[in-house]
Amino acid sequence: MIILASGSPRRAELLRAAGIEFTIRVADVDETLLANETAYEYVSRLARSKAEEVSRQVGGGPLVLGADTTVVIDEEIAAKPVDEADARRMLHRLSGQWHEVLTGVALVHGHHLLVEVEVTRVRFALLTKSEIDWYVGTGEPMDKAGGYGIQGYASRFVERIEGSYSNVVGLPVSRVYDMLRRIDLGQ
Repeated sequence: MIILASGSPRRAELLRAAGIEFTIRVADVDETLLANETAYEYVSRLARSKAEEVSRQVGGGPLVLGADTTVVIDEEIAAKPVDEADARRMLHRLSGQWHEVLTGVALVHGHHLLVEVEVTRVRFALLTKSEIDWYVGTGEPMDKAGGYGIQGYASRFVERIEGSYSNVVGLPVSRVYDMLRRIDLGQ
């Protein structure tokens, strides 16, 4: 049994689908991007902070999984949109372009810590203004990094993906499973 240090319904759904048993305990960490912090450093730090925070809360015994996902468009981090105008801006930037989705994954078990980052490349089709307006109108972009959910309505806009699909949803399940095996073996 592990503790998922996240309130993300998408992460919980991915773990359930993979048959990984878990409970949820949401970590309260500051997600402010630090000066000169790269996307890789950012998701690593947040995943680790979430896992360590929950590990402290539960006394360090159980295995804790922390994760954080962000989207990078032209080397700029695109977190969750702050409003509909921000979502439109993000989708306009994604239109017809490749971008990267990075998820930091951290496992804490006692004194053992593993932190890794999964990177997936995604290419969007060219989007019209009306398609962007329609998608923003669904409300789906508002709680998702980069302003879209690949598992939802935005799936119609994704032309190509290179790497882990579940990473784009919010948790690279295969990497998590590999990390669980390694931390269980004390590697």
